[in-house]
Amino acid sequence: MWLLLIFLAIPFIEIALFIQVGGLIGLWPTLGLVILSAVVGLSIVRSQGVNAIGRLQTSVAAGGDISGPIADAALILVAGVLLLIPGFFTDAIALVLLIPAARLALMRFGAGRVQAQSVIFTRGPLSSRRPQSPDTIEGEYEVLDDVPPSQRGASGWTRGQS
Repeated sequence: MWLLLIFLAIPFIEIALFIQVGGLIGLWPTLGLVILSAVVGLSIVRSQGVNAIGRLQTSVAAGGDISGPIADAALILVAGVLLLIPGFFTDAIALVLLIPAARLALMRFGAGRVQAQSVIFTRGPLSSRRPQSPDTIEGEYEVLDDVPPSQRGASGWTRGQS
């Protein structure tokens, strides 16, 4: 229910802010601010996103806990989406999310409310996995397109093809 209220409230807040800011500085400066904030914000998102992916790769390579870097990257992604939505309120929320200390505080707040059940990482080729279902039948096959017709055999699938 609260999510519905947020989706209903944000457009009203944005419209009210557009009216207020447009009344103070005019239409074109208001539109310029919206475009400028999106361009500058997205460049910040790009640089912080690259750094977040680097931290995630480092954690994966070290075999450490990846929940922090994933949450950090997700919050940066949310900030990027909010910057794409035209408006001053969503831009303000996005800019707060781009502050590393604010993201850390939000992650600490959310950490007590989220619990991971289990994560399993595997290495090696996919063919080394065992079938998950008893209905799965493993087998081998041979591509017959590479075999000349004279050597294909007499199965029902290959009879009559030359």
